[in-house]
Amino acid sequence: MPRAGLSSDANSQISSGSSDSNDAGKDSNGPTMIMSYNKKKFVKNPIESFMYFVPLIAPTLVDNISSVNNTQQVSIVSHKKKVTSKSFYAACDFEILGSGFHMNTFEPAGMIAARTDTLKKGETLTNMLDYIKFNGEGFGRIQVKGTMTGSTPTVTQVKLQFNRRGKSPVTIGLYDVKPKDGQYNYENRSNQIVARVNSLIFKKSSTAPHMGIEVGAITDKSESEGFLSGVKGAVANMFITPPKVTKLGNDTMLNFGFALLKQEPEFTFLKARNLRESKKAIDNKQN
Repeated sequence: MPRAGLSSDANSQISSGSSDSNDAGKDSNGPTMIMSYNKKKFVKNPIESFMYFVPLIAPTLVDNISSVNNTQQVSIVSHKKKVTSKSFYAACDFEILGSGFHMNTFEPAGMIAARTDTLKKGETLTNMLDYIKFNGEGFGRIQVKGTMTGSTPTVTQVKLQFNRRGKSPVTIGLYDVKPKDGQYNYENRSNQIVARVNSLIFKKSSTAPHMGIEVGAITDKSESEGFLSGVKGAVANMFITPPKVTKLGNDTMLNFGFALLKQEPEFTFLKARNLRESKKAIDNKQN
């Protein structure tokens, strides 16, 4: 059964100082998300701004790919929260309008190197992350949970849910690699599958952070989704191994959740050092 093998103290904007290769310089920032929290005031943010957390959490180099003439725009369209003496919960709906796709591909050599040190001789690398892709339009919710110490909130979890209204537009590609002559090469990959992602989850942690994944369907790369795809997805959720992410990326998502809790008008991402280049893809086919 497929297992997707891909927090920290964070409630304020993180500066440089992390040991991750994503670490940003003091004078360098990534994109800024503008939030209106109002459906009637749809603020246009390019899809690559919203999905900028992907190269931040990636443990290896990442390519930034968008379809030609991409018109996908994202807006935070609502805000609600509940605060008690011990905890809080906030929920913000987001909407993606427009056509095209945005995709981040992960450098296979780096992904393979990160896993091979823990393998036994001759063991197969399973469920390696190939890409994360966002097709077309969608409607989702960002849920922020945490604790209260007096009047001070601490974010402990941020969940991005992509299937609030119908099928999630987010998919990930996974593959296996068997060793050949003792070497693991991307060219020898097999068992390529596509998993439709319902949710991504980031949690506060004192150890190496991981990203939770909840999937809605799983198919072979060459197949179309059907009833059995949903069954496979439901079963796979019981066996998914949360993938490792960078501490900086995990902290950033917790900080983003804190900004949403406080209903901040904007949020600026740090510069993703792992973002290799931006490309335009002619193929607009959607999975």
